[in-house]
Amino acid sequence: MAKYLFITGGVVSSLGKGITAAAIGSLLRSRGLTIRMMKLDPYLNVDPGTMNPYQHGEVYVTDDGAETDLDLGHYERFTGQPTSQKSNVTAGRIYWDVLQKERKGEYLGKTVQMIPHISNEIKTRIRSLDEPGVDVILCEIGGTVGDIEGLIFLEAIREIGLEEGRDNIAYVHLTYVPYIKAAGEVKTKPTQQSVAKLREIGIQPDVVICRAEVPLSDDVFNKVSMFCNVPINCVIEEQDVEKTIYEVPLTLSEQGLDEIILVNFRLACPPAKLQPWRDVVDAINFPKGDVRIGVVGKYQELQDAYKSIYEALDHGALAHRHKLELVRIASEDIENGKLETLKSVDGILVPGGFGGRGMEGKIKAIEYARIHQVPYFGICLGMQSAVIEFARNVCNLHQANSTEIEPACEHPVICLMEEQKEIEDMGATMRLGAWDCKLEKGTRTYSSYDRVDIRERHRHRYEFNNNYRQQLEEAGLVFAGTTPDGELVEIVEIADHPWFVATQFHPEFKSQPFAPHPLFRDFVGASIKQRTQQKKASKES
Repeated sequence: MAKYLFITGGVVSSLGKGITAAAIGSLLRSRGLTIRMMKLDPYLNVDPGTMNPYQHGEVYVTDDGAETDLDLGHYERFTGQPTSQKSNVTAGRIYWDVLQKERKGEYLGKTVQMIPHISNEIKTRIRSLDEPGVDVILCEIGGTVGDIEGLIFLEAIREIGLEEGRDNIAYVHLTYVPYIKAAGEVKTKPTQQSVAKLREIGIQPDVVICRAEVPLSDDVFNKVSMFCNVPINCVIEEQDVEKTIYEVPLTLSEQGLDEIILVNFRLACPPAKLQPWRDVVDAINFPKGDVRIGVVGKYQELQDAYKSIYEALDHGALAHRHKLELVRIASEDIENGKLETLKSVDGILVPGGFGGRGMEGKIKAIEYARIHQVPYFGICLGMQSAVIEFARNVCNLHQANSTEIEPACEHPVICLMEEQKEIEDMGATMRLGAWDCKLEKGTRTYSSYDRVDIRERHRHRYEFNNNYRQQLEEAGLVFAGTTPDGELVEIVEIADHPWFVATQFHPEFKSQPFAPHPLFRDFVGASIKQRTQQKKASKES
């Protein structure tokens, strides 16, 4: 039977609950435990798939095709443990399923209520991760204690604590301890009130983690301990890290958090193996050089919109022990002729997205990368945009476009599969989750992966139009990867270029600090080489 660890948040949102949960998961993994991780989101959307990136950030995709919260990306990157459709449940999905059961008569005419029907459904979802061999289930509750929509989730985890027994449950509460600059004081009252709210519900935290901008004094630790009814050694400081979130597992372990949890669970485990984390932090703190990568997208105002892209680029730089200097470039600025920023970067990446806004700017950025021999990496829409650019400017198909952007375009080089009349059963459905891909030997992508058969995650509706395959191939576009049956184009390259690779799939979802994705590793490597050559040429001139 698995143990259950619940992570809640208090005072304010955006405290980094997902990173903290992921860091705790990584510590338990380092102690030899098998874990599963889960995020419960109190909002009423059935899943994040249709949510605006400005509100919710990126949509993270699992191997089994679930569109999930971006915190699952943190879970996988920190722990190396794959997540699944079971790993993210929203209030909307819970209510939807309960109402479906009610319509089918599964409640035998009973009055359907928040307790027990909604709370039971939540508990069933949490317990679904309790599989043979799993030692600990970590479950993060989204939102902030006190939010009205989150009350039923807190009630559910309270009930699990009662049902499973004290030795099988641990509650970790992440809270904010503000520093009032004018008074020169740290205030614990918000933390006290947040924990009091939890205790009203019937949950007594075993550990209180205090996010803070400044170091906490002994007096602050004593206050939190006394007024939150938590042993002083179970009050953990989580000060803002200076350079990288990958310091968090180390700072938590230094304060004994993993040992506290194991003692709570009555589990005896070997010491934590944290040297890989120390190596990562050391490489970040003492880089050999730096590299500037420009990401040309349309959601640049929000850090979390391309979260996995940014992390994967960091991993790629880490593989070469270089510091990444990320340059966020608004595609609409490029569209309006502002190309100066492109001249200052060593590599250009165009990420995925939906809709036509900023599309022409992405195409101009790709043209710049192709003509000026700047390393280029296209992902999803970045691949589709590369095909359009090549068709227009190399094959002279000047009206080439995607039918997503221009339904009646003269040359639909990107279109829905049903428009190709080749794979009728796909229709307009989205291709989601992990799909097999077969690589062509001798291509740049093959040299990165060093194998023929790969499996990567997708999230898109539009595909390369096979009616144009021969024409573009004869003009120099390399089709480096397809589905095993050869029907769907997955990867395109330009051979006569320092590094030009674009993929229909999202490789960023499988990158980790200890195992950078090979395409990000090699793209950043090509960009570093570009920077070195430019510096050399500048000195010679």
